Amino acid sequence: MRQCVRVPGGLGVLWALTVCVLVLCVAPAAPHPQCLDFKPPFRPLRELQFCVMYKEFGCCDYEKDQQLRAKYYRIMDHFDYYGYANCAGFVLEMICQECSPFAAHLFDAEDPTTPIRTIPGLCPDYCSQFWNKCRSTIPLLSDDPHIAKVKEDQTRLCRYLELDDADYCYPHLLSDQKLTLNLGRVQSDVDGCLQLCLEEVANGLRNPLAMVHANDGTHRFFVAEQVGLVWAYLPDRSKLEKPFLNITKVVLTSSWEGDERGFLGLTFHPKHKYNRKLYVYYSVEVGFDERIRISEFHVSAHDMNVVDHASERVILEIDEPASNHNGGQLLFTDDGYLYVFTGDGGMAGDPFGKYGNAQNKSALLGKVLRIDVEDNNRGPLYRIPPDNPFVHDRGARPEVYAYGVRNMWRCSVDRGDPRTKEGKGRIFCGDVGQNKFEEIDIIEKGRNFGWRAKEGFSCYDKKLCLNSSLDDVLPIYAYPHKMGKSVTGGYVYRGCEYPNMNGMYIFGDFMSGRLMSLQEDRNTGKWKYNEVCMGKGMTCAFPGLINNYHQYIISFAEDEAGELYFMSTGVPSATSPSGVVYKVVDPSRRAPPRQCHYDPLPVRVKSNLIKFVPQETLTGLEQPHKAKPEPQPTDSSDWLQELIDRLGLPDGATPPLPTTTTTTKPPRRKGRRRKGQTRTESVPELQNGMVRLVGDEKGQSDRGRVEIYVNGEWGTVCDDLWNINNAEVVCRQLGFTRALKAAKNSEFGEGKDLRILLDDVQCDGTESGLLDCQHTGVGTNNCAHYEDAGVICGTSDHIIEV
Repeated sequence: MRQCVRVPGGLGVLWALTVCVLVLCVAPAAPHPQCLDFKPPFRPLRELQFCVMYKEFGCCDYEKDQQLRAKYYRIMDHFDYYGYANCAGFVLEMICQECSPFAAHLFDAEDPTTPIRTIPGLCPDYCSQFWNKCRSTIPLLSDDPHIAKVKEDQTRLCRYLELDDADYCYPHLLSDQKLTLNLGRVQSDVDGCLQLCLEEVANGLRNPLAMVHANDGTHRFFVAEQVGLVWAYLPDRSKLEKPFLNITKVVLTSSWEGDERGFLGLTFHPKHKYNRKLYVYYSVEVGFDERIRISEFHVSAHDMNVVDHASERVILEIDEPASNHNGGQLLFTDDGYLYVFTGDGGMAGDPFGKYGNAQNKSALLGKVLRIDVEDNNRGPLYRIPPDNPFVHDRGARPEVYAYGVRNMWRCSVDRGDPRTKEGKGRIFCGDVGQNKFEEIDIIEKGRNFGWRAKEGFSCYDKKLCLNSSLDDVLPIYAYPHKMGKSVTGGYVYRGCEYPNMNGMYIFGDFMSGRLMSLQEDRNTGKWKYNEVCMGKGMTCAFPGLINNYHQYIISFAEDEAGELYFMSTGVPSATSPSGVVYKVVDPSRRAPPRQCHYDPLPVRVKSNLIKFVPQETLTGLEQPHKAKPEPQPTDSSDWLQELIDRLGLPDGATPPLPTTTTTTKPPRRKGRRRKGQTRTESVPELQNGMVRLVGDEKGQSDRGRVEIYVNGEWGTVCDDLWNINNAEVVCRQLGFTRALKAAKNSEFGEGKDLRILLDDVQCDGTESGLLDCQHTGVGTNNCAHYEDAGVICGTSDHIIEV
């Protein structure tokens, strides 16, 4: 763990801590950073020029920073030199708290249903100083009618601006090391267990054991069930009612818990977009023999979401002497060849022949095979790559690429570091152990991985183990059976959304349900282990996130964008519909907005769609007991001088950052009112800029006529200049991720009983509400109710052609 330099003073602490935000460190979990869009903070791609105290880590990108800068100048244009000198610092700090990593707490907006404050929550001493020096700025900072009512009464105003959660008030939170010390790092508990969260993606599946994508730009994903069904999902997680593939009649499996036979793997050809090919791995019964079969299929020429079942061609079949250890992984690497991972044949201890199947290079069991399926429409179904390691060994099968494996369950190819491509092409596998150890291997061409001579790092067959010709490759990690008894190999995270996780290999154990991670030390080449736990307390308190999963971890996956998933079930039976797909989420830091944006290619859908409905919930969400806050004085920091230089303030007109005095008071829990405090002075029921959707005939909550609350009344919005950017602002304010349509011409009826409050609204799509967009002024319009605007919101970001 690297050490972070600490600088005295409130913002100095934040500054120093965020300098090392990109370093993956382990820290006790306590703070809950969250932005006004209800997501974790980020490091801006382009350095902020205005709110420079948050230029390293926070909730603003450069575009938002410039919007706040413009807002600052609009406010300060109302003041003379004296007002500028006294109030510039206060106004700047108030405005820039939208960029704070704790913006959601400061503005009392921890979830989408909470009304957002117009002024951040202030500590009492700071509020007192602000009121005494600059209360004239209040009408320019806020249009909250209640603030306007109490602004001349310091006691009432400062009570109204207090937060229920006193730890997060400004500016004391800047000097609270419990909040700032580990800001932006993956959190951990006292035992070093990394605190991550999950997002439910699919459910109701029967032993989901593979999730793959077609790499065709559509960003669909395909989930396979052990019984022989494969389902297609669209990027919005809706499931096609018609299966993508159904070979349940030929797949050999049973309802027994732990049965290892069945549909075990699939992969798409690297050129699937052009040749429509995919490959599957499954158990089959031929006469009285059990076999594993690798087959090639084509997707239908008439429906991109259905396989042409008549197109099956059997590429390879291998006899299985027992019903366990069937392997099951198929994958393509950058070399374009198909890799097949087989088990050792089953039973226990690989008892087949003198040295077992795994050490016998003339057998296909217990191996990593590599074959060439390119251009196989005529001639042999597969060819042998000319550089296969044993192609000239008469005693070996030419398909063998590596040997000495027991039962590799789930392998993956490292995409490589997004910038340097370091690690690209490495094949990671989890190899299930016998009696004592589970192991993680990196596959190397022509090498012996030790089974049955070794299990993990230790000897299993002592005679074979002492053989000087063994020359085996040791695992990068092995763990004993007290931690778990059946490893499930995972992936090296190379996605875009969670930068802290880059390079982290995440895997699990089927039996114990343990999630684990390995991180390579670039200097030594050794791998550091950390267990992965689900976030405790407020760690996963973000919309849509959960902190629990079903025990039996069956498989891992990555989507077309490189984000990480795993599949688990509550009942390990091929017929139990208790399987769930989860996305792994780092709640400590996300990528900057728009950095990870992609536009899926259109998908022609001929099947009915089944809308995804999450079933899992966040558990154990209780506010931790808080000790009495002991805020430290907040001193001026170097960022002030930097900002002065950039803004070019008049000589002597230094934006003041008042030194606060400590006032200790009993903390209050979030969501509870203080005794004797009225509801009006606690949290207003309605605030300026709130919106609602009405008028949909079916009562659907995601669409309707837009009505806005301003200065004590509800009104409609005229559709002049109404576009998708305006609709985005409304939908995001209501907690949806996307606007699907900007409705015009009173599509959802006319609000004749209301005044038209906004006209000629022009948003760029990033504003927090319609009042922040350009418009003709509240109540000023040149239209009628037959032009009432509306929206249709949703969570989809793809195009569907029906």
